[in-house]
Amino acid sequence: MASIQFSEASSSTPKSKYEVFLSFRGEDTRTNFTDHLYAALIRAGVNTFRDDNELSRGKDISSELLKAIKESKISIVVFSKGYAYSRWCLNELVKIIECKNTIGQIVIPIFYDVDPSDIRKQIGSYAQAFAEHEKRFEADMEMIKRWRAALSEAADLSGWDLRNFANGHESKFIQKIVEDVLKNVNRIYLQVATHPVALESRVEKVMELLNMGSDHVRIVGIYGMGGIGKTTIAKAVYNSTRDGFDGSSFLSDIKDISKKTNGLASIHQQLLSDILNLKSIRIHNVDRGINLIQERMCHRRVLIVLDDVDESTQLNSLVGDLKWYGVGSRIIVTTRDERLLTELEVDERYNVEELNPEESLQLFNWHAFRRPNPKDGYFQLSKSVVDHVQGLPLALEVLGSHLFKRSQLEWESVVEKLRHIPHNGIQKKLRVSFDTLDDQVKAIFLDIACFFIGMDKEYVMKILDGCGFFPVIGVNVLLERSLIKIDHQRDHTLIKMHDLLRDMGREIVREESPNHIGKRSRLWFHEDVVNVLKTHKGTEAVEGLSLDASACREDVIVSNTEALAKMINLRLLKINSVCFTSGSYEKFSKELRWLCWHRCSLKVLPSNLDLDNMVALEMRFSNVRKVWKETKFIHKLKILDLSYSIYLVKTPNFAGLLNLERLEFEGCTSLTKVHQSIGQLERLVILNLADCNNLRELPDSICNLRSLETMNLNGCTKLNRLPEHLGKLEALRRLLANGSAIKQLPISLGLLKNLEELLLAVRKEGLTTKSLSPSFSRWVSPRSAGSPTLLPATFTHLSSLTKLDLSYRNLSDDDISIDFGSFQFLKSLILEGNKFYRPPVGISNLPRLFELYLNDCENLQSIPELPLNLLYFEARQCTSINRYPNLFKAGAKIKRLKITNCLETMDMWDLRHLSTEGNYLMWEEVPKGNFRSKTKHLEACFPGREVPDWFDYKEMGSSILFRVPLFSTGETRAMIDDTWKNYMTNQDIRQDHTWISYMTTDEFVSLKVDEGDEIEVSVEAHGKILVKKCGIHLPIHQIQVKHESKFIQKIVEDVLKRVNRVYLHIATQPVALEPRFDKVMALLSMGSDDGVHMVGIYGKGGIVKTIIAKVVYNSLCDRFDGRSFFQMLKISLSNLMVLLAYKDNSFLTS
Repeated sequence: MASIQFSEASSSTPKSKYEVFLSFRGEDTRTNFTDHLYAALIRAGVNTFRDDNELSRGKDISSELLKAIKESKISIVVFSKGYAYSRWCLNELVKIIECKNTIGQIVIPIFYDVDPSDIRKQIGSYAQAFAEHEKRFEADMEMIKRWRAALSEAADLSGWDLRNFANGHESKFIQKIVEDVLKNVNRIYLQVATHPVALESRVEKVMELLNMGSDHVRIVGIYGMGGIGKTTIAKAVYNSTRDGFDGSSFLSDIKDISKKTNGLASIHQQLLSDILNLKSIRIHNVDRGINLIQERMCHRRVLIVLDDVDESTQLNSLVGDLKWYGVGSRIIVTTRDERLLTELEVDERYNVEELNPEESLQLFNWHAFRRPNPKDGYFQLSKSVVDHVQGLPLALEVLGSHLFKRSQLEWESVVEKLRHIPHNGIQKKLRVSFDTLDDQVKAIFLDIACFFIGMDKEYVMKILDGCGFFPVIGVNVLLERSLIKIDHQRDHTLIKMHDLLRDMGREIVREESPNHIGKRSRLWFHEDVVNVLKTHKGTEAVEGLSLDASACREDVIVSNTEALAKMINLRLLKINSVCFTSGSYEKFSKELRWLCWHRCSLKVLPSNLDLDNMVALEMRFSNVRKVWKETKFIHKLKILDLSYSIYLVKTPNFAGLLNLERLEFEGCTSLTKVHQSIGQLERLVILNLADCNNLRELPDSICNLRSLETMNLNGCTKLNRLPEHLGKLEALRRLLANGSAIKQLPISLGLLKNLEELLLAVRKEGLTTKSLSPSFSRWVSPRSAGSPTLLPATFTHLSSLTKLDLSYRNLSDDDISIDFGSFQFLKSLILEGNKFYRPPVGISNLPRLFELYLNDCENLQSIPELPLNLLYFEARQCTSINRYPNLFKAGAKIKRLKITNCLETMDMWDLRHLSTEGNYLMWEEVPKGNFRSKTKHLEACFPGREVPDWFDYKEMGSSILFRVPLFSTGETRAMIDDTWKNYMTNQDIRQDHTWISYMTTDEFVSLKVDEGDEIEVSVEAHGKILVKKCGIHLPIHQIQVKHESKFIQKIVEDVLKRVNRVYLHIATQPVALEPRFDKVMALLSMGSDDGVHMVGIYGKGGIVKTIIAKVVYNSLCDRFDGRSFFQMLKISLSNLMVLLAYKDNSFLTS
């Protein structure tokens, strides 16, 4: 089992290092009663402090004892007749009583051979002891008073009197004391997971969110779908941090318990009982519970886990106000409903993701085979199950256990069954989230599960809205409850759903009518749909039907429209590639909101097809030549998609479609005309005419589309002009015309104040004049004098522009003479393949520009000064460049730099002020099989052959050795000079190039590299790459003379670090480590003086060799004149190998 290590919690209240502190007088009880009590506590697993075991010789006993008392949860005071004679014991007792009164330490008095009244009144032997103290310390009577007060208070506490228990039998007496201690330390750790695969990383993330160093009350929410591991993570965090608090409580299954009679009150009762140790407390109503929480918790630093919360009333009764709990308290909430975390205003939230494929397979194997790898012959079957459940831990555990010790035949049967019917145990767990939804949200969930997974969110929302389901709130509810996810793409967002949730939804539909398919509300499985259509068994229960005939075993479905006649409530219909050979289209449901009919064979839509309620009509790849014969009035239609209908010559008349919001004609290669009525579509937001390569013009009326935000004209190779009044499109945000033949933008373009994206590039791929139309060929060829320029004078008025692409437009210096500095919001500028000699003016004044591409500008002679915020810059194949600015000036944030195959060798820039906030690596020019880095630092490649003079270390060849300086507070940078000779790539590198790698101090820390260590960096390159020189620069921010105090402080810290004992960190839970340690110790023969003794520890990776060596080192390091744990670090940067070796002054090998 993997061990899980957790960081310790910090607290304003000291963390309990010990569970019990034993206070006793050694002369009286050390070798008898106290010794037996100590042994019994240790056997019971109680971490107990006893001074002769815990204090090192030569230390200040008094301070060590006081510290140990403060760091203990319980103090046991063994009062004997001679206890009061020891001033050490009395000082201990004063500190113990102080801790009881200030931090709530538990004190258990044991009256061994003395009457409690003797202690309370200081009579008998205690009177004699104080008589001696008063003579000896007559000058410090205040101390005597403190001792007397402490004795009196301790004697009044509830404790154990040997004389009154079991006739003085010490063994039974000690047994009762141990039971009392165990009850108080509450050593009940929650069962987390038998096989905690990938748990540690998730726990660490939650620990970071808890911010244990803060004194504020913090709430952290853990949310995700059912079975994702929320409770498991919460339990592991709870176990790891609970000791750092005054009290803790894990409230499980709040959702289920709160629904029982007096359920919330019972939860209050458990909370108070756990934290206050009030076992007899009874709470009969919620108000009483809330009052007690407010009264008893407000001064306590507590850890509380509220597990599986599903209603705000539960949270309000437990965390109604942060003031209910003491400073530094932490509250963890687990829920399937993210909305609850928003209402609670949690400080942080953690969304639990599915396991990745490797983690999933490992967890499944542990449950199916009781080992991390599958048995021979079971790998593919295991992978089939893992692929099906998509990283859901619950499903992996349930199915793995279900398949344990089953035959391959049984495995195959289970795998096949899972494709059709979900496992019942998993289904029940997941369905809890569905059952709590209201009816409309349930309908949305089922529609998505059966028809809309992977589709555009806005598209689906319009259809659902047309069905009267109020999707704005409904979809958000599904998101908050982790029943769906949204995948954000560049231009749109897609609705995603876990496969097991999809299967759950579909199983719910199947259960509506297990034996009569036609009576189910939704039909999607192609065999079921084909059966219903062929047998005409559909009923009024069917609301949605989906069939893609091309995916069926038959080539095409031939059916009569009568097959749909009984489905009068059909809202959603997808019939791709279905051909109806007979019947009337009046049989189609009048309730249709969505008709998706790809590859429809009809040449014109039938006039008797009722579309009155239609919201989205999608007929891609159809044979339609004319949409309908006469003007059609469809007032609810918002989406019309006829993309790739290659026979469509002209668009329909839009006069009856005034509510259209989205119009798609992409790939309609025969389309030559857009009807002028398009100007009446005042609500149109998206117009897509991409790749309509026979479209020559747009109607002027298109300028009346006041709501239009996106116009896609990409690939319209015969479209050479835009309407003059284009500037009237006041809402236009994206004008996409890459690959068009537009020669000149209209003057009114400058009126487009909201335009953010303007793409007018001609793509480089396949660009030849032979492949283009004559007019387009003339456009990309050199222009004659007086030819119109692409950019009008008003171009600089586009104040909202964020992306501009004018690549391969043959632009000259005159064409780009405008001031680009006016585009203050510009983020992306692409000017590849143009003819200008000078860079555009004003680029350095663009504060938001993060990417600039000047590739293939063969005439470009210099690179402009670049904005400090620029992240990505490329100037490949710019063969005329003869001057470069310092791209790495102070404050620069370059992440990716590509300057290759430029004729001149570049001067090496000063990198000493380079900022590396980013961690994305460029490395596309170098062959990926030869030289690629995986570390998180900056890299750059450009022409050059020298290591700069300001580098601290230089060597010929492929390796270099250096020492990490003392007091190094800056970044460590490495520069390697590499040459690729005669090596053909997709971008042929024809000269010496330099590779720069920038590594920060943080990365060195992660490699356990310390000041003074020796580092060897070597570069291993394969293929035809030759490494010629290496250099290292180690910037050190020198400490100024005027700060001598800080300088001296650093020296002292360094000395202390070198002389102080530093133990190596080992596993927090060292399972089975002791026997391995004993074996190595035996091999070392520590009693022998027979020369130098060397022992090797070997084994496969991950077998804890290093951990064993660390334990041995920690145990023996004090026996030698010197010691060092020598560790070889090897960092694999793909095929780049960096070896880090570090040493100290003396050496002990294990």
